[in-house]
Amino acid sequence: MGKFFLFGLFAWLTGSPLMALLVILVLYYVLDRRFIGILPSVSAPLKRNRRLRELRQHLRTHLHDTAAKVEVARLYLAKKKYREAEPYLRQAQPIMEDSAEVMVELGLCRLKQGDLAEGREWIVRALEINPRVAYGDPYLWLGEALAETDPESAVSYLQQFREINSSSVEAYYRLGLLFSKVGKQAEAKEAFREAVEVYRSLPKYKKRSERRYALLASVRR
Repeated sequence: MGKFFLFGLFAWLTGSPLMALLVILVLYYVLDRRFIGILPSVSAPLKRNRRLRELRQHLRTHLHDTAAKVEVARLYLAKKKYREAEPYLRQAQPIMEDSAEVMVELGLCRLKQGDLAEGREWIVRALEINPRVAYGDPYLWLGEALAETDPESAVSYLQQFREINSSSVEAYYRLGLLFSKVGKQAEAKEAFREAVEVYRSLPKYKKRSERRYALLASVRR
């Protein structure tokens, strides 16, 4: 009832039902970004694209700036453009040969392009250097990539991921999705339950960033 009243009020104020709907959507977005955090940021992709243009322009005259190449790769990874990210990581890796971060990102690029063997090799090498690199996400990437071809290894990686991310709501939610994918429904349900429990135990300042995954886990549970 309140929603209809609000719509009617804005329609009366603006003189247009379409404008009233637009105002309500903008208001909901602002409130969500401020207090809830379910909707994605509109400005983040714009900032990434602007920074990507700046860095690519910079690299035209600074061909050996390895840090810039890694940043470009990570911006492409954020956009899920793995094919575009890989050449920059390939150029940076020989110079940063002991960087677990670069290795694991190169492995992710290969996994996402269907090369499970090389992707797994890069990620395992990175984990040998730093088992907690990328907050343990590489275990999840391997679990996801191997879910259909090697379910036993996939589950093993998922268990290691759980050990590292014991206080992350997102981690338990994603873990539940992958357990479900490999056919372990009881474990999936438990992971979703744990996601909700972890969320309830978080301090107030931390809950906003994890609320989206807690709500999704509640629905899945």
